Amino acid sequence: MNDLFNSFMNAPDENGRFGDFGGRFVSETLMPLILSLEEEYERAKTDASFWAEMDDLWKHYVGRPSPLYFAERMTEDLGGAKIYLKRDELNHTGAHKINNVLGQILLAKRMGKTRIIAETGAGQHGVATATVCARFGLKCVVYMGAHDVERQAPNVFRMRLLGAEVVPVTSGRGTLKDAMNDALRDWVTNVENTFYCIGTAAGPHPYPAMVRDFQSIIGKETREQLQEHEGEGRLPDTLIAAIGGGSNAIGLFYPFLNDDSVNIIGVEAGGKGVNDKMEHCASLTGGRPGVLHGNRTYLLQDDDGQILEGFSISAGLDYPGIGPEHSWLHEIGRAKYVAITDKEALEAFQYCCTQEGIIPALEPSHALAHVMKIAPTLPKDHIIVMNMCGRGDKDIFTVARALGFDMGEAD
Repeated sequence: MNDLFNSFMNAPDENGRFGDFGGRFVSETLMPLILSLEEEYERAKTDASFWAEMDDLWKHYVGRPSPLYFAERMTEDLGGAKIYLKRDELNHTGAHKINNVLGQILLAKRMGKTRIIAETGAGQHGVATATVCARFGLKCVVYMGAHDVERQAPNVFRMRLLGAEVVPVTSGRGTLKDAMNDALRDWVTNVENTFYCIGTAAGPHPYPAMVRDFQSIIGKETREQLQEHEGEGRLPDTLIAAIGGGSNAIGLFYPFLNDDSVNIIGVEAGGKGVNDKMEHCASLTGGRPGVLHGNRTYLLQDDDGQILEGFSISAGLDYPGIGPEHSWLHEIGRAKYVAITDKEALEAFQYCCTQEGIIPALEPSHALAHVMKIAPTLPKDHIIVMNMCGRGDKDIFTVARALGFDMGEAD
């Protein structure tokens, strides 16, 4: 196991593999684009001017560093471990997504691309992409499942206000998987001027590693900030984050992978419960390895290898797969992955509102639900850090419907 711990910083390998996962499964048309993107990113990684621009934008445009907040009332009420929230919902656009979008669009500019396409589920990646495209004067097209367009109406309006074209995708169940399918089709037919800005730590190499690297600002800040709170050398005992594709989670986890004293827990969307009906999106809990969207990873699929739809109240977790690095961490045992149901996430959503005065998105509400389960069982000197990866503005109508509240009553 020690050899594995020592290898984390060198993953993926030269073929884009995290153990048996990852890789590059794309059409011949896309392969030159993927290779040129990899070359550009390798150059940018060692270019001080690239990171200087990133740091400037993170600080002055995004508002980083995001606070590491001690959730005092939650800690007292649950009666166990100390709970800290990494407040990435306070970023410009309201989620962690902009951390990565800035990096990818700076790469697109370096490559001379003038048209940016993206997929989105909860709409946060779409909003972040539309925002940064507006900042740099680039054309933006966002593919979004028709079902998600309905349940994430506030974010759809925000994208259109920012000048983006939002394309509802009606194939499949009209969710994130289907939006990503259509974005890939667009990319194949518009290879000359178009850059595909992927929002999660999945897709063909180099996307999983590239997205992880841009999102690792979350874990790097957490490491420094916790020592400011708790003293020099103090590390978290447990890290917890919600997992859809897994970008916010790997961003928190990655800087701690070599610290074997730190427990790492990813929380998948358990939907209506992890069972044979597949009314969930917990691919590590209820799926098996396969290939989707350019990489090999754990997926929800039937006996014939057909990708299943899955289900979650959370649009951002409603994806039948997971980033390949998470699949690898799961298989080697470096991280533990659990599932939280819609019901538990809704309870956590309300709890966070009343206990801390923070309205969370449904995605981190899943992570918080697991914090609520384990914190009371842990000693008072145990430190949990949870990534509050998105704010709940976008979800208030979904939550209101789920709780049977008539929004018209407010008039």
